Amino acid sequence: MAGIYITIIALTIVAPLIINFCFLGYFYQHEKEEAMISTFDLVNRAAVAGSFDDEKFLDELEKAHANYSISVVVVDSAANVLLTTAHDTEDMNSQLYYAMFGKQMQGSSGAERSGDNYVIKQQMDHRLGEEYLVLWGTLDNGNIIMLRSAIEGIRESTNLTNRFLIWIGILALTLSILATFFLTRRITKPILALTDLSKRMIGLDFQAKYHSQKKRNEVDVLGEHMNELSETLEETIVELKQANHELQADIALKEENQKRQQEFISNVSHELKTPIALIQGYAEGLAEGITDDEESREFYCDVIIDEAKKMNRMVWSMISLNQIETGNNEMEYDHFDIVALLEGMIQSMKILLQQNDISLSFAHDQEIFVYADEYSVEQVVSNYLSNAIHYAKNEKKIDIKLTKKEHVLRVSVFNTGDPIPQESMEHIWDKFYKVDKARTREYGGTGIGLSIVKAIMESMGQEYGVQNHENGVEFWFEVEC
Repeated sequence: MAGIYITIIALTIVAPLIINFCFLGYFYQHEKEEAMISTFDLVNRAAVAGSFDDEKFLDELEKAHANYSISVVVVDSAANVLLTTAHDTEDMNSQLYYAMFGKQMQGSSGAERSGDNYVIKQQMDHRLGEEYLVLWGTLDNGNIIMLRSAIEGIRESTNLTNRFLIWIGILALTLSILATFFLTRRITKPILALTDLSKRMIGLDFQAKYHSQKKRNEVDVLGEHMNELSETLEETIVELKQANHELQADIALKEENQKRQQEFISNVSHELKTPIALIQGYAEGLAEGITDDEESREFYCDVIIDEAKKMNRMVWSMISLNQIETGNNEMEYDHFDIVALLEGMIQSMKILLQQNDISLSFAHDQEIFVYADEYSVEQVVSNYLSNAIHYAKNEKKIDIKLTKKEHVLRVSVFNTGDPIPQESMEHIWDKFYKVDKARTREYGGTGIGLSIVKAIMESMGQEYGVQNHENGVEFWFEVEC
């Protein structure tokens, strides 16, 4: 842009200079010739009117002499000088004589222009070493006239004008270059800012903004539109990212549900295979009359009933676990006395404790209120106590403790017996995982109880865990208090 502007300005300045150098001299000479012709007409009119002494005529003649350096001489047929503006009248007379008869005037360039009664010539005066423009002719009253003007003055004026124009051109070009760089910088600065803004937008950097200039123009309008475009793109991309995250979450949830469904079907199929086979076998035996003994038939029926109960318990446990994991089991949080809840559950399990010859210790006489879903807490405690009863060995003791920690209450259930193998510690919360499969089968466990505990505690956002001791195992969970 700067190069184009400077080139245009340079051509604008140089072109007149070239024209001036080539044609200004000819123009000045032409103007001088026109002035000489006008002066000839002025003198001719005065000669016909006989008004050489008129002041107005003399003023006009003086102006021509002063403005165009034209010297005038008028003589009659007897060579008497009637009118002159030259200081050296004799020299002007001799010049007139030489112009008319061509003596001593060498180097004449011939007639430049001619009229009805005058001729304009360009001649060299070798005596003076100067070149003149000479008009000589005859006035209407018969007198002879000569007008003379030095050409050197034209050349000096032309050269002076050209030098002045050159200096003016250099100054103008310098100022134009400076102004051009300033203006182009001012014009291109916002454009470069828009270019940088567009590059940053390509890189999804929408923090960059265009700042409008003090004088609002089309570039500022474009910049404001790009700012709006940047904001719109940023909002759209944020919405797309959010939608993408939601879609990915939906896909992950769908995949997780499919995985759970497949795992559920696989585990249920595996767990139901044994009781179904037992029920089928004993039912076929009864149908075929494999025994006539009444006691044997009752045993067959008891096995079928027992296995059916186990299947029913397993199905309901799976339904409960599935509801918790999928979020369909809505929890109702409330303040309740956990001491009263534990005492009620201990009382309901008193028969199982007596049948298994297990002693249980729980000593709390004060109310402790917690904030949680009471039914869910009851399920957790029920699973912990069931495990403790069925796995209690050696001294066969169960100890329930409550420990306050800041804003939570830790409930722990300890039973004497064998510790859990270290390799099984992180798997006991998995569905259908059984540390001692034979023992679990013996008391009718489904392998889902601790999975239900895990699902409930994670739904409530509280901690839970297990810890081995030298003489037993401690399961614990925390609730808000």
